[in-house]
Amino acid sequence: MHPKYEGVLTEIQGDSDPSEVCLSVNIDEAMRNLLQREDTDKDGLITIDDRGPKVCLPRYGLSLVLNEVQNFPLGHYSDQNTKFDVQGVYRLSCLLQELFLAQKRGFATVTIERSQLEEDPVHRLSRLIKTSWWNNLTRRIDADGIEQAAPDPKMKSSLRIYIPPGVPEQFDYYTAVAKERPDMQLDVQWLPKGEITAEFIKGINHKPGVLALEMESKSIGGQQSTKQLKGLPFIVPGDRFNELYNWDACFCALGMLDTHLDVVKGIVKNFIFEIKHYGKILNANRSYYLGRAQPPLLTWLALKVFEETKHEPDALDIIKSSILAARKEYHEWWISVPRLDEETGLSRYRPIGKGSPPECRPMSFAHVFMPYAEKYGLTLEEVSDAYNDGTITEPDLDVFFDHDRAVRESGHDTSNRVEGLAADLATIDLNCLLYQIETDIAMVIQTYLGDVLTVPAEFCAQGDEPNTIETSNIWYERAGRRKASIDKYCWNEQEGLYFDYNTVTKQQSTFDTVTCLWPLWCGIASGHQAAQVVSHGIPRFECAGGLASTSEKTRGTVSANNPQKQWDYPYGWAPHQVFAWDGLTRYGYHEEVKRLNYNWLHMMTECFRNWNGTVCEKYNVTRLDRPHKVDAEYGNQGRNFKYAPQEGYVAVVITMPSKLERLTRAM
Repeated sequence: MHPKYEGVLTEIQGDSDPSEVCLSVNIDEAMRNLLQREDTDKDGLITIDDRGPKVCLPRYGLSLVLNEVQNFPLGHYSDQNTKFDVQGVYRLSCLLQELFLAQKRGFATVTIERSQLEEDPVHRLSRLIKTSWWNNLTRRIDADGIEQAAPDPKMKSSLRIYIPPGVPEQFDYYTAVAKERPDMQLDVQWLPKGEITAEFIKGINHKPGVLALEMESKSIGGQQSTKQLKGLPFIVPGDRFNELYNWDACFCALGMLDTHLDVVKGIVKNFIFEIKHYGKILNANRSYYLGRAQPPLLTWLALKVFEETKHEPDALDIIKSSILAARKEYHEWWISVPRLDEETGLSRYRPIGKGSPPECRPMSFAHVFMPYAEKYGLTLEEVSDAYNDGTITEPDLDVFFDHDRAVRESGHDTSNRVEGLAADLATIDLNCLLYQIETDIAMVIQTYLGDVLTVPAEFCAQGDEPNTIETSNIWYERAGRRKASIDKYCWNEQEGLYFDYNTVTKQQSTFDTVTCLWPLWCGIASGHQAAQVVSHGIPRFECAGGLASTSEKTRGTVSANNPQKQWDYPYGWAPHQVFAWDGLTRYGYHEEVKRLNYNWLHMMTECFRNWNGTVCEKYNVTRLDRPHKVDAEYGNQGRNFKYAPQEGYVAVVITMPSKLERLTRAM
């Protein structure tokens, strides 16, 4: 690229042909005229819904620059086989995006190369993810990053951080930061020693805060260097979710391994810190999530990091710490009562808590509180407050919110599959994840640790003696018992599918869930079972844009009494696609993988192309023309922007960089 253009747009990559036709643009004038003419629905975007002429005219304040010397009116230019038209939704939306990004960086004018407006949408999306969006979504919690990482769009609160008792150096560090930066008004609080109870969590809901994460000691200065704490990087989902989420971050890491390995390693180390100091990998690192986990994926992610870093000197230490932490979480959370159902040997989502979830939007539970408002002659807000502060007690509300918290811990909030019974379900997905942890720990002990794992005091679970020694056999035996229980309680030979099991009614669920493919992902299915799932299961979930989360039949007809849920048909989510692709690949169903992979990525790319760069958290996989338009309880995260997306929604973009490029090469 010519030196005069360097740094103007972060999206420009590589060297430019000096004969390239470019647009010389007055940004404010161009944006104003472009939006006035093309953005007919006035949403700050140029999409296929707009009814403008879909062509760029000279009055837009643009001129064509050839060899940086001659100027021509914009619209169409042809000379010696060089032809350039700025027309069509995709090119015009790319132009709008480039103008906005340059304006955001403080430029009054900018020169935009033709290649930026004609870039293949697959390449553009993959490139933006790697070079821009990951960076925009990366956070650290330390003196430099806390003002970005601590604010919570879901709650109105002060800038506050809670420190666990095991890291007094962090309390000293943040106390010093608060003193040195009084303008920040940082409130530094200790968490109590000992068990974190539901009562304690409820008691601090009125003063929510971010929870401390791992920090490392860095040397600064020259010969007289001093040590300073620095927060490790992590990724946030984006939009209103500005914290380290458990399974969101794990899936994001898949797309970051080849470009942001330091962030992925930071995620793993932060998860280890959470297990050591909070007892589990939290739903996210906020005080109101202290009693709630999320689907456990640490060993799966740590092994992917190990494969990328095994040549590095600390690689073995990281994987060993990861399985020690996973072991501690496994014993203290996932196979402890009340999560463990002792009769079946299967586990359930059963977080601790009291009252309604404070992170939810106001009136999220209006339909739940309405009968009690009428019973007590109170407004909805008054009865909600009275229930949450204990002024009134209602056992039925307690049961409802026990299940509601379990729904959120499952990651599938919300779905008819789990609504109103989540805490009683031994879900097929959770038990596949635990089987994966059991086999991962066994494999690492056997393959990399000489078949001996010594458990130091810091990773001891309750009841452990320090320096307890384990071999791989005990973990293979646990995995074998879980497989037998899954086959007994979750496999349905007549249907040819896996289902959840209700541990209270002692009946197998009949609700179709695409997580019936997870036994293929973790390798628990026999060849016969895998074949049955492929032939009976995929037709229930496959749609034009990929796999829906549930089947249309078991979701039922949407009505006032059965409202649409975001984790039900017709919506598809990236984690379900990734596990299905990997599971089918494991069992040799390559044609099915290729078809499902292509359909999902084609839908995503077309949405990106036709809707001004939109990438959102979920898609209507039955509507290829408008897959981002969702009618469910939480809307669709990732759509709340004007002019240009600056981060996408990471729970989805993880499917793009590696999977799309691999598929493109294969086809």
